[in-house]
Amino acid sequence: MAALARFTFDLDLGQRPGAAAPRATMPEDLVAQLVAQAREEGYAQGFAAGAQNAAAMAAQTIAAAAATLATRSAEMAAALDDATSASRREAVELAASIGRKLALQLLARQPTAELEGLIAECMANLEGVPHLVIRCHPEIADAVRDIATGHMATSGFSGRLIVMGDPEQRLGDGRLEWVDGGLVRDLSAISRDIDARIAAYLSAGHRRTPNEETHP
Repeated sequence: MAALARFTFDLDLGQRPGAAAPRATMPEDLVAQLVAQAREEGYAQGFAAGAQNAAAMAAQTIAAAAATLATRSAEMAAALDDATSASRREAVELAASIGRKLALQLLARQPTAELEGLIAECMANLEGVPHLVIRCHPEIADAVRDIATGHMATSGFSGRLIVMGDPEQRLGDGRLEWVDGGLVRDLSAISRDIDARIAAYLSAGHRRTPNEETHP
C-alpha cells in the first residue's frame, strides 16, 4: 500500500486575493488636533451667531426704547403746553380781576373823572352847536354841571348846557347828546369788550403749536 503524502499550503492566507486590507490607524495627537480645531470652529461659529442675535435683540430694544421715548416726549410736550396755557389763563384772569377792583376803587373815589375827560374832549369840538345835554347818575349831576360849566369858559362851546340826573345811568357812566351827534360812556360795555379781548388772546395762545416761534 502506497504511503500518503502530507499536504502543505504554499499560499499565505493573509495575502490571498479578495482578502480585506488592514485598516490604517490615525495617530492620537492628530486626532486630538482635529478635535481641538473642530471645537474652535464650532465656538467661533456659535460666538458669531450669538453676537448677531444679540445685535438684533439690541437693535429691537433700542427701537422700542426710542418709540417709547418719542411717545413720552409727545405726552410731556402736550402736558407742558396745557400747563403753560393754564398758567397764562390764570395770570391774565388775575390781572383782569385786579384791574377791575382798581377801577372800581378809582371810580368810588373820583366818580366824575371819566365824564370830565369826555366833556372836555367833546366841548372842544362843539363850536356853534346850540345845546348840549349831559345825562349822568343823579348823585353826581351837580358836580358834572360845575365841571361842564368850567369847561365852557375855555372851549368853543357857547350854547345851552343841560345836565340831567338819570337813574338808568350807573355811577361813572354818562351820555353826551347834541343836535347831530353824541358820545356814550358805558363801563359795562367797556368791561365786555375787555373780556372779549382777553378771551381772544387766550384762545390764540392755546392754538399756538409747539414749533411756532414767538416774535416780539
